[in-house]
Amino acid sequence: MKIKHLLHRGTFCIITSIALLVACQPAKKDEVTQEKNDSIPASTTGFKPNPQRVSEVEVKTLAIGTVAPPFNLPDVTGKFYTLDDFKDAKVLVMIFTCNHCPTAQAYEDRIIKFTDEYKDKGVAVVGVMPNSTMGLLPEECGYTDLNDSYEEMIIRHRDKKYNFPYLYDGDTQAMAITYGPVATPHAYVFDVDRKLAYIGRIDNIEKPGKANAEDLRAAVDALLAGKPVANPENKTFGCSVKWGWKDQYNKKVEDQWAAKPVALDKVKESQIKDIVKNSSDKLRLINLWATWCAPCVAEYPDLVELQRWYGARNFEFVSLSADKPENSDKALNFLKKVHSPVKNYLYDGEDNYKLIEAVDPKWNGALPYTLLVEPGGKIVYSYQGPVDLLELKRAIVEHPLMGRYY
Repeated sequence: MKIKHLLHRGTFCIITSIALLVACQPAKKDEVTQEKNDSIPASTTGFKPNPQRVSEVEVKTLAIGTVAPPFNLPDVTGKFYTLDDFKDAKVLVMIFTCNHCPTAQAYEDRIIKFTDEYKDKGVAVVGVMPNSTMGLLPEECGYTDLNDSYEEMIIRHRDKKYNFPYLYDGDTQAMAITYGPVATPHAYVFDVDRKLAYIGRIDNIEKPGKANAEDLRAAVDALLAGKPVANPENKTFGCSVKWGWKDQYNKKVEDQWAAKPVALDKVKESQIKDIVKNSSDKLRLINLWATWCAPCVAEYPDLVELQRWYGARNFEFVSLSADKPENSDKALNFLKKVHSPVKNYLYDGEDNYKLIEAVDPKWNGALPYTLLVEPGGKIVYSYQGPVDLLELKRAIVEHPLMGRYY
């Protein structure tokens, strides 16, 4: 992974030797550059998602032989699909999948390959995202760069180049409640009469490269040959569907997070060097910020959220304030306001250039500054200015210490 030293294209804050001052000016890239990934887009499809709390109901999985219930759902372009859109297909394959689940991600390439190989055989494939964002905790996103919102479905579809429609059922989960998937991914195969002929796993090995959708292929091949499916039902494995009535449990988790204490410790240059040296066994995200730096204050809550996403794994977020030591109370009050129950430090010194050298000699002193450090001190990502959050998440989740799969 390449080290990045990029300047924000907007404005940034500069540390001076006399005092910490804010200066706004156009930013330029350093010599070591890399184009940032597209940021998360607002929905421009004309469809506006509206996740709603869903009353708890008993969910039953469709039985073999059941005729496919009707549905009307938007894809990532805003186009609505119904069963009639697939009426010419000899076989209809529906796969309930999502963005955040490591198992779902492990099967993405297999689904794409299957779709490509069977598209000229009269087989239609459609992906359905059944989860409610109201039921998805940050702590459940430890293996992903994207949650299950409609906007982030657009990104996944674009970046993975899905060759099948990706439908959104996250508002009321009406289709998911009717069809009854229990996990992601969960495959449903309907025959020419749209009767359910196979349900369950795609294959029996989650790890990419170890299987080729054998169970799904066997079911579809049988139907194309006019034969019954030999094994019409298999169990599936993956992340449970996130139902909209799960928000009560989420509140409990939120309350537990809110109860965590927030503290701020003062550190000297030698201690800062130790922080960057990272003697832990975790991937360490370090953010340099100050209360007087508007971009710092704006982006900080998103960085704290990363601790909730990845903190249960080999990751930790550490904050380092460049506020003056006499303003430590102001810095602590901010940390309490945004609730930052991580390792929070404040530079206890007057020489800002010593701070710069202690953090990273390649840093020119502008705030905010963010770096991702491996155990042992190797900087694998650094960015000067407000980070591209999606880019940062990818740097974290795709690092060898982390990964997208179990």
